[in-house]
Amino acid sequence: MKKSQLGNSDLYLSEIGLGCMSLGTDVEKGVRIIHEALHRGVNFLDTADLYDFGINEEIVGKAIKGRRDGLIVATKVGNRWNENKDSWIWDPSAKYIKAEVKESLRRLQTDYIDLYQLHGGTIDDPIDETIAAFEDLKKEGLIRYYGISSIRPNVINEFIKKSNIVSIMMQYSLLDRRPEELFPLLKEKQISIIARGPLAKGLLTEKMKDKANTQVIEKGYLDYSYGEIVEVNSKIKDLSIAPQSINSIAFRYPLFSETIAAIIPGASTIEQLRENIQETTNNQITKEQYEKLQAITKSSIYQQHRF
Repeated sequence: MKKSQLGNSDLYLSEIGLGCMSLGTDVEKGVRIIHEALHRGVNFLDTADLYDFGINEEIVGKAIKGRRDGLIVATKVGNRWNENKDSWIWDPSAKYIKAEVKESLRRLQTDYIDLYQLHGGTIDDPIDETIAAFEDLKKEGLIRYYGISSIRPNVINEFIKKSNIVSIMMQYSLLDRRPEELFPLLKEKQISIIARGPLAKGLLTEKMKDKANTQVIEKGYLDYSYGEIVEVNSKIKDLSIAPQSINSIAFRYPLFSETIAAIIPGASTIEQLRENIQETTNNQITKEQYEKLQAITKSSIYQQHRF
C-alpha cells in the first residue's frame, strides 16, 4: 500500500489508516478487524483514551502485541472522564497529560506512542504549558511526535506558531472542504493533515439515502440541504469512471492533495474494512475529475473560532 510522510517526521503512514473508534467493545472482534487491516497493508492505527473509557486502547494494545515493529500507533489526550463515567471535562494541563500518557502506554501495551495528539482545544487553553508537556514526553522517549486534533483555525494557528506539531487531524470530505484554506500554510510549515470522516457520515456513498437520518433530511449537513446532497451524489456518479463508485471517489478526493498524509475511515466489521481498503487502493481520480469535483461542491471556511 502507498505510504506518505507525516509532516517532517520519519513516520510514513499507509494512505488509509484505521480509525479505531468504531470497533466497539467486543475485544476479540476488534482484534480480528485490526489484524485484517494489518494483513492488508494498513500500518496506521488511530485511537484515543476517551473511546469506551480506555477499552479501545486496550483492544489496540492486544491486537498489536508481538506485531509492534513497523506500526504507527496514534492516540489522543485531553478529555477526562469523571468518576461516574457519565461525562468528561477538558483538561489540557501538563499534569494530566503526563499522567495520562502512562495510562495509555499501559493499555496499549507499548513503551512508546508514535503520534500523541491533543484531542481538541480552545484558544483559552494554557497552550504553552500543553506544548511543553508534549516536548518533555518526546525527550523522555514516551512519544515520538505530537499533533493536534482540531478544526478551530485560531487554535491551529497558535500551535503552528509555537510548537513542533507534525500533524493536524481534521474532518475533511467533499461535503466539508473547510480545511483547504489551511493547505498553503501547512505545506509551507511541513505539517500534514490526517483526514477523518471522508464519507461524511455515509452521505457520500452509494447508500446515501439509507444513511441520511431525519435531522439530515430536515436540516441538511453543514452548508448543504438534503436536496443538494442528493444532487452532489448524482453528479459524483456522473463523473465516475468504471469501476469507481461514489465511495471510492469520496475516499480518493482528500488523498489527491499532498497535504493529506492519510484518511482514517472507521470499520465495525471485517467486510466494511475490506470494502474501504479496496475502494481506496484500487481506484485513483484524475486531475480533471478532481477539478470537476471541486466545481460541483462548496469551498467553505470555518466561520467561528477565528481571531
